Amino acid sequence: MSDFAVSKGLAWQVSGHMGFPDDCFPVFHPEFETWCDEYAKELIPTNKDPYLLGHFSDNELQCPKNMLDRTLKMDLEKYPEMKYNTQAAKDWLDQRKPQGWKIDNITDNDRNDYIGHVFDTYYRLTSTAIKKYDPDHLYIGSRCYGYALSCPQVFRAAGKYLGLLSCNYYRAWKPDNERMNMWTKESNLPFLITEWYAKGMDSGLPNNTGAGWTVKTQKDRAWFYNNFTLALMENKNCVGWHWFKYRDNNPEDLTTEPSNRDSNKGVVTYDYKPYVELLDEMKKLNDNVYPLIDYFDAR
Repeated sequence: MSDFAVSKGLAWQVSGHMGFPDDCFPVFHPEFETWCDEYAKELIPTNKDPYLLGHFSDNELQCPKNMLDRTLKMDLEKYPEMKYNTQAAKDWLDQRKPQGWKIDNITDNDRNDYIGHVFDTYYRLTSTAIKKYDPDHLYIGSRCYGYALSCPQVFRAAGKYLGLLSCNYYRAWKPDNERMNMWTKESNLPFLITEWYAKGMDSGLPNNTGAGWTVKTQKDRAWFYNNFTLALMENKNCVGWHWFKYRDNNPEDLTTEPSNRDSNKGVVTYDYKPYVELLDEMKKLNDNVYPLIDYFDAR
């Protein structure tokens, strides 16, 4: 979606991901389906790779709670090719409310169901293309974040087309078990936590960018890692996690996107010096993942 929207002048870099007109991505554009098919042909060289787990289709697609309202009020003079989204939203409301509707009378249930309709369309089109050219690997989704993580309709849609959920989880000291259970209840799929981290104020970096939790020291980063992963292991639906990221940001590189400029995200510094306190504690926990899972399951 991001590359397609860029090709239409409907996407640009914002902090952490791509931005779209009023945070609405053009999934109903009539050319998107063909684009997906052409794009997915790139999977052919690796479709028999035994070491490949699967494919993401995008990163952190924007999902405002009021996506329906924004779509109906879209500035079509500024973004004429968003007319397909606006028309699709009107058609959806006409079918949902044949007696008539007004923007002022849209309910939160309408808004969430429309988000589900948007993601259902997106996952259907992308999964069809991916599975056409690589039927043997997982489709791992679009790395949900923000409001999407709280919207059951997103995961209901994902469950129809994905093999595994991917979720980027920020601004929390500990993942919420009720929320994680909702993901699997609605999708009937396990999940990966595909981005999360903490940054330490003892690293020498200012830590002004990025969504990760901020703590005082590398030892505190280790406690954050332990606390977060223990909660993931307690949940029977989590099958793994990916710390973001391997290497610190380079504060002298101003060409990177805005969320990756000056922060202690890595397990090594920008010049590859390990954060020993962090890594030692990570290793202790990682070496005991299976006994810990057995403990939590038995309890």
